[in-house]
Amino acid sequence: MRNVKITIQYDGTDYHGWQMQLNGRTVQGELTAALSRIDGRPVVIHGAGRTDAGVHAEGQVASFNIASEIGATELRDAINGNLNRDIRVLKAEFVDSSFHARLSAKRKTYRYRIWNRDIVPPFVHRYVYHYRGNLDIEEMRRAGSFLVGTHDFRAFAGAVAESRNAIRTLERLDVEPDADVITITAAANGFLRYMVRTIAGTLIEVGRGHLGAETVAEALEQNNRALAGPTAPASGLTLAQVDY
Repeated sequence: MRNVKITIQYDGTDYHGWQMQLNGRTVQGELTAALSRIDGRPVVIHGAGRTDAGVHAEGQVASFNIASEIGATELRDAINGNLNRDIRVLKAEFVDSSFHARLSAKRKTYRYRIWNRDIVPPFVHRYVYHYRGNLDIEEMRRAGSFLVGTHDFRAFAGAVAESRNAIRTLERLDVEPDADVITITAAANGFLRYMVRTIAGTLIEVGRGHLGAETVAEALEQNNRALAGPTAPASGLTLAQVDY
């Protein structure tokens, strides 16, 4: 058996997230079916991150074991030949047996894109959150600065975080405007479910003037989800990169 690492891009709009489900089309399910056909046996695939329904990926990473003696480029092409075009394997490579896409990951970087104009072009609407009002970028940055570092992030996650370790190290949180788009970039050693989308929703509320930057710090200190903003829509979120 050989251990394989693949780098994947996908448009998550029409999927029920990464993780395989009994009912619902998922990215992991599509890849598992393709690999099992290629290898002639059930193949178990592990992803670096479990993106939610509607979330996209430019640099998702997955790993699995394969018995076939097929070459790396041929394997990449064979997988793509068994997938719909909204999922593409960019690269396949054989790696040491100790490599695991999730457990070996050191850092994940997500981008949340806000389309900040009156009209969203049809070519980008699947990949952004549309907000047409004015947003105070400097206040969004100031609020975000409170979140950088090692904290308990349960105030910025789903309810499941209440029952497990919610401490994460947020290494980077940038808010950058560029023409029609405001991009929130978050990099951490790991993320809780809905964490990036809740941070994005909170910063948007700060930018609108509906939430004070200091309230973000209070939400973090008090572990109080009610003080944070709403969870922003999935369409704007993309898993950009995984570092090892």
